[in-house]
Amino acid sequence: MFELKFKLKRVEKRAALFLIAFTALALLAYQFKFSMILGVPSQSFSLFQFLGPIGSQLFSVPLGVASVLVVEIANFAFKGQTLDAMTLLRFFPMAFAAVYFGFHLKEDKRLRHRAILLVPIACMALFVLHPEGRAAWFYSLFWVIPPVAALWFERSLIARALGATFTAHAIGATAFLWAFNIPAATWAALVPITAVERGLFALGIAASVVAFSTALDAAEHKANWRVPLHYDGRYSLLRIVKA
Repeated sequence: MFELKFKLKRVEKRAALFLIAFTALALLAYQFKFSMILGVPSQSFSLFQFLGPIGSQLFSVPLGVASVLVVEIANFAFKGQTLDAMTLLRFFPMAFAAVYFGFHLKEDKRLRHRAILLVPIACMALFVLHPEGRAAWFYSLFWVIPPVAALWFERSLIARALGATFTAHAIGATAFLWAFNIPAATWAALVPITAVERGLFALGIAASVVAFSTALDAAEHKANWRVPLHYDGRYSLLRIVKA
């Protein structure tokens, strides 16, 4: 009994160290800009968009969300930004993306967990309630992607990544619309840019999953080191090459 408890404590300690290391890596990724946010010159996307959502798969949804929020708060503190409504709103898109990415449609029957699929739909409604958003209503059709992608959630990594990045996009774009009154013409011009940009984010998320799955699979099966994390062996390059 004592030996079992000792082993459990070791696993919990290692999992906590992995969580700290992952959060530190995500914070580092935040420092590398990926693209500017058109219509809001003072804001930009970073490589954090690739890593943020996957923590909920590696650890758990609550820990993945906690990791995202720690990174957002730490980045805010390090850069000495002004704490205003827009800064606070930016804390949440990636947290919701993490919830989506860690969600399992078949396993999670609880309504409160499935509610993540309603978030993009709610954002569509809020978007078209704004006068500028109403004039560019077609832009909000991007947010049909997360609930539709959930149909292929268990079988397709790209579907899960697209759902996650467009969930974050729905919250962020809606918040920016109401905060900055971005004109309808800008939203119309953003349609092709958003499609390419979010496609690249989805590929980046998928690439991060493959990289972590391969590294953890190698640690577990090549180095015979028990990894206290959840990873999907289907996306390990070691197994893909063998197949």
